[in-house]
Amino acid sequence: MATEATFTVPSDEFPLGTVFTQLPNVMVTLERIIPAQNVVIPYFWVRGTVVDDIEGAFTNHPGVEKIRLIDSIEDEYLLRVEWTREYAGILSVLTETEIPLLEAVGTSQQWTFEIRGDDRSDIAHFQRSCLESDIPITITKLHAITPIETETEAALTDSQQDALVLAYNRGYFESPRQITMEELGDELGITQQAVASRLRRGMKNILGSTLPEIEDSNR
Repeated sequence: MATEATFTVPSDEFPLGTVFTQLPNVMVTLERIIPAQNVVIPYFWVRGTVVDDIEGAFTNHPGVEKIRLIDSIEDEYLLRVEWTREYAGILSVLTETEIPLLEAVGTSQQWTFEIRGDDRSDIAHFQRSCLESDIPITITKLHAITPIETETEAALTDSQQDALVLAYNRGYFESPRQITMEELGDELGITQQAVASRLRRGMKNILGSTLPEIEDSNR
């Protein structure tokens, strides 16, 4: 049975985490992972800062070929990083084990990854591969995807669903709003930027799964 897992690693364990040295209050979100012939190329967002040289905020790392700014909107930056396949890190283990990455969010405290396997043994294999590569992951959540899950529930990660449910119950979607995004973050134990990301991506996934006319470019 398909199984989803959430795991964390220290912020400095993942090379993109070097940005937190210069910009400790930002949030980094991996957009997608594309296997290529020589590199793994994930697109990622940096949110919560305004800086002239966002590329320069990332220090050199042996696993990085290059980082390039793709687009920016106010305090949000879309970048592309090219990794060398020889680098033994989370991304290389994900690629080698063919485990789909659902979401990855980094803050100055830690990185949180959400992955999915065809069954529990896939997650176990991924965990063993990380241990063999001396990657200190901590599994924080593990659950099977049951057939009774609705299409909408299946489209959401656990963190997105938790954020949306809390926001709805606390009156965030009312007019006027009965709670701020910062207060939601306090209840969830995450930053305001992380709340914004989970609500935005969660609502996008709900629309993509319920409105047949919508074509999701990330699928």
